[in-house]
Amino acid sequence: MTAQTDTTPGSATAVYKVSGMSCGHCEGAVSGEISELPGVSSVKAVAATGEVTVVSAAPLDEEAVRAAVDEAGFELVGTV
Repeated sequence: MTAQTDTTPGSATAVYKVSGMSCGHCEGAVSGEISELPGVSSVKAVAATGEVTVVSAAPLDEEAVRAAVDEAGFELVGTV
């Protein structure tokens, strides 16, 4: 079995803007919470840009992503 990427059929990629991330620990906290959402196969958070790229089996509910980001202690601004 190979790892799922954003080019895998049946996957959805979304980029979210998150405010307040300033370091690797912040990236890890946001990535960890979002990765627990059902269907998420990969998460890449970049503190320098505030962007979080999420690959999932199907498009995610933005409110679920907002709740995960909030749980990590940050604010979801919206999608890019």
